Amino acid sequence: MAADIGTISQLLDATLDPAQHRKAETALKQEATKAQYSLALLNIVNSDTLATSTRLSAALAFKNFLRSNYVDEEGNYKLPQDEVQIIKERLIGLMISCPPNVQTQLGEAISIIADSDFWRRWDTLTQELVSRFSSNDPKVNVGVLEVAHSIFARWRPLFRTDELYVEINHVITTFGEAFVKLLITTDAKIAENADKADVLKAWFEVLDLEVKILFDMSCHDLPPIFEENLGSISELLHKYLTYTNPLLETEDDDETSVLDTAKADICDLLQLYTTKFDEDFSKYCQPFITSAWNLLSSTGPATKHDTVVSKALHFLTAVASTREHAEVFNNQDVLTQIVEKVILPNVALRESDVEMFEDEPIEYIRRDLEGSDNDSRRRSATDFLRQLQVKFEGPVVSVVSRYIEHYLAQGKTDWKAKDTAVYLFLSIAAQGAVTATQGVKTVNPMVNVVEFFEQHIASDLVNQGVEPISKVDAIKYLYTFRSHLSKEQWKQALGPLIQNLASDNYVVYTYAAIAVERVLFLADDAGNPMFPRVDIEPSAKDLLAHLFKLIEKESSPAKLQENEFLMRCVMRILIVIKDGAAPMIDTVLTHLILITNVMKQNPSNPRFYYYHFEAIGALVRYCSSTSAAVFNEKLWQPFHQLLVEDVTEFMQYVFQILAQLLESSPSDAISDNYKALLVPLLNPPLWETRGNVPACTRLLSSVIPRAAQSIIAENQLEPILGIFQRLLNSKKSELYAFDILDAIVKSFEPAVLDQYFGTILRLIYTKLQGAPADSLKLRFARFFHLVGARLEAGYGADYFIKQSDQVDERAFTQVYPPFVLSETEKLARPVDRKLAVVSLTKTLCDSQAFSQKFAKGWANSCRILLSLLANPPVVAGGAGDEIIAEADVDDIGFGMSFTALNTCKPLARDDYPEVQNVATWVKEYMVAANQRHGGAVEGFIGQRLPPEQQQAIAHYIS
Repeated sequence: MAADIGTISQLLDATLDPAQHRKAETALKQEATKAQYSLALLNIVNSDTLATSTRLSAALAFKNFLRSNYVDEEGNYKLPQDEVQIIKERLIGLMISCPPNVQTQLGEAISIIADSDFWRRWDTLTQELVSRFSSNDPKVNVGVLEVAHSIFARWRPLFRTDELYVEINHVITTFGEAFVKLLITTDAKIAENADKADVLKAWFEVLDLEVKILFDMSCHDLPPIFEENLGSISELLHKYLTYTNPLLETEDDDETSVLDTAKADICDLLQLYTTKFDEDFSKYCQPFITSAWNLLSSTGPATKHDTVVSKALHFLTAVASTREHAEVFNNQDVLTQIVEKVILPNVALRESDVEMFEDEPIEYIRRDLEGSDNDSRRRSATDFLRQLQVKFEGPVVSVVSRYIEHYLAQGKTDWKAKDTAVYLFLSIAAQGAVTATQGVKTVNPMVNVVEFFEQHIASDLVNQGVEPISKVDAIKYLYTFRSHLSKEQWKQALGPLIQNLASDNYVVYTYAAIAVERVLFLADDAGNPMFPRVDIEPSAKDLLAHLFKLIEKESSPAKLQENEFLMRCVMRILIVIKDGAAPMIDTVLTHLILITNVMKQNPSNPRFYYYHFEAIGALVRYCSSTSAAVFNEKLWQPFHQLLVEDVTEFMQYVFQILAQLLESSPSDAISDNYKALLVPLLNPPLWETRGNVPACTRLLSSVIPRAAQSIIAENQLEPILGIFQRLLNSKKSELYAFDILDAIVKSFEPAVLDQYFGTILRLIYTKLQGAPADSLKLRFARFFHLVGARLEAGYGADYFIKQSDQVDERAFTQVYPPFVLSETEKLARPVDRKLAVVSLTKTLCDSQAFSQKFAKGWANSCRILLSLLANPPVVAGGAGDEIIAEADVDDIGFGMSFTALNTCKPLARDDYPEVQNVATWVKEYMVAANQRHGGAVEGFIGQRLPPEQQQAIAHYIS
């Protein structure tokens, strides 16, 4: 059945309505399974009669559909070949004719296709693009160049490989010459239309894309065609860096003009050429330095100029890092000019900053803190200043220090002047980046950060009635130099810092939460926290109560989860106090569940809910051994509701927390709820979302051992094995298949598995026949040892061999040497090495097949056992008091991929905790077995081993 355009359009509109969006998304998933869904979406995108919002939704849905349905992991098409062909034929024309916001989405879709198909399976693309270049229609050129840029921009972050260079060369030969000609045409058209605002603007958009593509094509190496024309390209770039035309100016202070955008992109390209191709570009560089300087000196403070100012500063920073050109700045007068004309105007607080502080506080914090203000004037001016300081430390510090003194004096009556002084001091005091764990690690030896804090900053931290931005400056100062204060100094600062959580200013209390959280994370090189649990526990209850009050101040889902920094502080306190949370578990859980129930209506901030579930995870991890009943009572209902309502964003977190609860609760505290969970957990669609797989696997492998009897009674073993097979089929999930298989072998008698075991081995052997990943070979070795060690349960090496023989009588001898013996020594975790020792010992002592048929295999197994015993594995007891570092949320690929909760990380399970000393156990086992078998083991040692190995093993049998 083919997808229906009318139905899809209505559903796309419904996804924009918060009241209907969940239902509509589920219905769209259903539509996506029908034939030609992707083409139906393109028809909607192409329809002029539909609302732009519908067309945009369709373009977005098309892009997301391609992301998971275009090719499989091996790069084979998942769509029918003719559909792929039609998509490629239609996309370019669509891009050219669509509104700009739709173009952006289609550009990303083309980029997804290009990832797998360009250029070998789409080698006509660049010729097609070139054939569409127009000498008189700028709109067509914008569409074509957007496509080109969306493909070529993929090269920017990539590492050099031969295949990548073949692709770039293909583009240079098929696209380069026509592109350079279009550049010349564009220049002529701009001159021709200098008095026609609309046409001029359109050709400037073309020029800007051309500059971006110059960057794309040069990001790895300077193409020969650019190198030959570098003089004229430089001339063109310089012409437009200094170009002015009142027709291109914008009225609004916030609306960036196309001219500024083009100039910013030119600066970007100049930065690349200066850092990467200085030998070629050096002779053309001088005029750009002067022009960038003039640009910075003459551009006003309006926010619409922020990007061009930042990029010009980035270019000058690159110039300052070269040997040849940096000398231009090596002069006291020039440095004074730079600080006065360039640095100060760009680090001073502007009206727009104060407005953002008051009107969009969370945006202000994110930009200020996380470097998402990479293109902010302050950040760029600081980077330039620091680069100059690297080259000319003494002169820069002395020039800047004079201005710091001047602004500190003014700051006694003008808080904005003081803000500038503090910012300048931070710029010259901090060397290197601010790290997430310790703040600034290296400080300029020419300044004293603690003294500056005591003399100029501490009063703002403590006093009431201080301007909020000054408060934030004080907290941020502590935050930045946190690892340079001693424990004593921190003890004095922590109280006032915590008091600022009670501020009624959003930015102040948020910054206080940020700084408190990072201080609680501070540890010395040995991993000992600066403020251990005993320091925090007395005030934890009040702190948490206050943080929850701040979070719950807003009742709408979007506002409640807006401020992830507050939730991160909650999480950190719970991690630090560990089971100290037990007395207040009821209250804390009530707050966390309330927050879950509000958020689930519209999950909108992945960082917030990641920290939120880490907080629940910390409670479960540290308190469930004593409070399992409370968790079972309080968490089940809301968590079950999330599953019923299919809140996909939360699924993987819920599964991890339930698994942690199951593993850390006493076994008799397991509720029947887990058995009820098995039915939804075995539902195949749940395993289709890639992000769910690790979490579902974790939960299923925790449930199997505890619900083994009910699994048999309810005939659920086959569906579980179906999931195992599904996971084994895909390269991305094959290791998870073994987690489930391990749980099955540990939970069921051989009699239950007999009828399936041969099939299981056949599936695994098929995987091993291809080109298996090293990780898969290791997991197979571990699996063999798990079966080999479980001799008393009726398994053991002979069971494995018997089942293997049903697949193929030669199979075992083909897999044992390369996939068990040669992989065993590579097992890294002590629990796995210990398992291998137990398995090999029992195989040598008790396997009939090895004693009668595999004399050589017996000797080789003995050699591997001796190698493991040379450094007997020691498994550390219980979970240590480790510092839990949460994932770096900037690295988390929210949504599609899996995000592990660190508070719920699975512990390496020791299958043989009763074996304390491995070497002693081996000796006792061998001696007993040798007696059992009337000296046979000793006989094999004498017949099958070379003298030095006989000597080594003698110790274990005498």
